[in-house]
Amino acid sequence: MRQSLFRLMVASLAAGQLLAAPLAQAECARPMDKSAFDVAGMKSELMVVALTCDVRDKYNDFVARYQPTLRAQEHNLDSYFHRAYGRRAQKEHDDYITLLANVQSETGIKQGTLFCRENIGLFDEVLALPKSADIVSYAGSKAFVQPATLTTCSDTRGPVERGPRRARVRKVSMKTHQH
Repeated sequence: MRQSLFRLMVASLAAGQLLAAPLAQAECARPMDKSAFDVAGMKSELMVVALTCDVRDKYNDFVARYQPTLRAQEHNLDSYFHRAYGRRAQKEHDDYITLLANVQSETGIKQGTLFCRENIGLFDEVLALPKSADIVSYAGSKAFVQPATLTTCSDTRGPVERGPRRARVRKVSMKTHQH
């Protein structure tokens, strides 16, 4: 079973390397977009742990408990991709989710037999959060593997400056989850 899962992950990694395009450089991410990417990273990591370590019931508990927040964050992620890619939004979003799972699976493969022992506790941490909205701050506080660099927006208009608001773009690397 573990051998066939390993082969499936390797095959999907190879396919994912061909699919993914970097996140749009022209569209900077708002704070709610950053949170949506953080939650997507956490959700994907938990899915990889569930499949690799055969704890699907814990993943199902996670999704059921936090469904409203997960749905809202998915909507925010959709909004980012629509703003950034227009008509290509769904394809780019799908490619991102595929690559996200692939890079996280690759990290698990590199950890080998230590992966489950070192990552299964994520479910206990997440399921112990007192309310659904806490998963957003939890996801932002962790360093989950991300396949791309996200560019964030910041307002540079001073108090006496007149005219339209301008956004200054600065690159922020998405955090890498290491155990």
